[in-house]
Amino acid sequence: MFDDRTDAGRRLAQELESYHEAEPLVLAIPKGGIPVGLEVAGCLDAEFAVLVSRKLPFPDNPESGFGAVAEDGTVYLHEIARRSLSEPDIETIAQRQREEIARRIQLLRRGQPLPPLQGRTVILVDDGIAMGSTMRASAGMCHNQKAARIVVAAPVASPRTIYDLQRVADDVVILETPAGFRAVAEAYRHWHDVSDEEAVALLEEHAVLP
Repeated sequence: MFDDRTDAGRRLAQELESYHEAEPLVLAIPKGGIPVGLEVAGCLDAEFAVLVSRKLPFPDNPESGFGAVAEDGTVYLHEIARRSLSEPDIETIAQRQREEIARRIQLLRRGQPLPPLQGRTVILVDDGIAMGSTMRASAGMCHNQKAARIVVAAPVASPRTIYDLQRVADDVVILETPAGFRAVAEAYRHWHDVSDEEAVALLEEHAVLP
């Protein structure tokens, strides 16, 4: 169990130490991935940026998702989506999330583009992985941008996602995979949703934002 996201980030960085010499680019998935990713980047002396991807929620159950979309438009869909939702419904939901992605890019990157990914070792960081949709969409974007090596890293993940993630990444670094996994929050003693204000304050504190 982790005390909070800062503790989790420091412990995750220890497991990623072998990538120090690769001069990686650490990409955090907001908003929970930001405090974790900042700790990883600081420990590895790595460049840091925020990569925005969003879960695609079911219309009648927003807490549950059927896929995700990354900021370059890369979409990952679970098979269940193709069976239970029409193409127009999927596109409508995806468009709403693209609008939220645009808002977050303005907020968390001041509208600036990501650093070039081509030829680089990229470490994708989140505070935990449940279904793995946003991570898979993010990894797909990194593939599209021709990253040389893609590393998926998180303090905790559902055991069933590990195999899927290994298919889209060159390396998967997860500290804990509880057999009775139910929610990412259960791996933390102190847990709260990261607000826009907290995310921006963290990025300003670490000089990611001016």
